[in-house]
Amino acid sequence: MSEPTVYHIPVCPFCQRLEILLSLKGQRNQVRFRVIDVTQARPEFLLEKTRGSTALPILETADGRILKESLVILQYLEDLYPEPVVAQRDPYRRAVESLLVRMEAEFCNHGYAFVMNQDAGRRDAHRAGMLRQYARLDEFLMEHAPSGPFLFEAFGWAETVFTPLFMRFWFLEYYEDFQLPAELARVRAWRDACLSHPAAQQVSREQIVKLYYDYAKGAGNGALLPGRRQSSFSFKPDWPERPWPPRDKYGHSATDEELGL
Repeated sequence: MSEPTVYHIPVCPFCQRLEILLSLKGQRNQVRFRVIDVTQARPEFLLEKTRGSTALPILETADGRILKESLVILQYLEDLYPEPVVAQRDPYRRAVESLLVRMEAEFCNHGYAFVMNQDAGRRDAHRAGMLRQYARLDEFLMEHAPSGPFLFEAFGWAETVFTPLFMRFWFLEYYEDFQLPAELARVRAWRDACLSHPAAQQVSREQIVKLYYDYAKGAGNGALLPGRRQSSFSFKPDWPERPWPPRDKYGHSATDEELGL
């Protein structure tokens, strides 16, 4: 093997991070990406490489060694292709960057818990929790980068980490009518600048909304819902050929036919 290989799900936010970083470095073509169908059992060759782990992405180095966890893989790629730098090099700025990135896990968990919620009576609680997550980000940015739009001068490491989540949370806008209030203007400016950056255009809002329908019904990672024969993550038919899903996730469960599957 002459190049690193990433085994990935194209619509996965943790996989998209790697593509964004490589795009920022102009190295996207130096890493081979192999698509794994999440609606099927993981292939044996991959389970052998990962010692049974099913989480993606997985990076196989050019000499056959395996790395897991998107943030670990990001750092490997940052070191493997050191120019242009994406992560901050100044110790203090790198520390600030790391503080922001540490907020990502809780932010991610709240967003996915919100979209997968099936109890209409819990919607307001989930909405309030999500707003608190955005408020924390807003407060951090107001302290460290009040003029923005990015944390530092340009789209960098923290933006690479958060942007795929901002994109996935289009499903909250669609299925939960979630919007950021005017008072969270700083984090909204950051989010919007991230979403529009040229290096982060691997997926679209339409693609996210259509493929993540099953998440909105409480079924993640390619799991099948009762009465359904295909997952919304299926490769065929491709998402541009499907209709937009119904927005009412609480009062209606769409059939395969309604979803164009």
